[in-house]
Amino acid sequence: MKELIADIDRWRAAGRRVAIARVVDIEGSGPRLPGAAMAVADDGEVAGSVSGGCVEGAVVSEALEILRTGERRMVTFGYSDDEAFAVGLTCGGTVHLFIEPMDW
Repeated sequence: MKELIADIDRWRAAGRRVAIARVVDIEGSGPRLPGAAMAVADDGEVAGSVSGGCVEGAVVSEALEILRTGERRMVTFGYSDDEAFAVGLTCGGTVHLFIEPMDW
């Protein structure tokens, strides 16, 4: 989270809304360990990473939807080893994220 603070502070000063996505669990292999976080501003600007690129776009879409609805939720993304290899990833795995809007 420390690497996100400067961006979050800047977004807050500009009056922007922000959602935070955190890795809470992984099954199999995963590029980021639990605790990894990403912040998404209401215009789609991103700070941090929860997957090293594999599912970042989908996480941004989920975060923007959460900013629209105000609802917190768990989301899960996963690939089998065969599916991962087919799209150019080195291994499969499942990542569980908790995404919530920040309350100022």
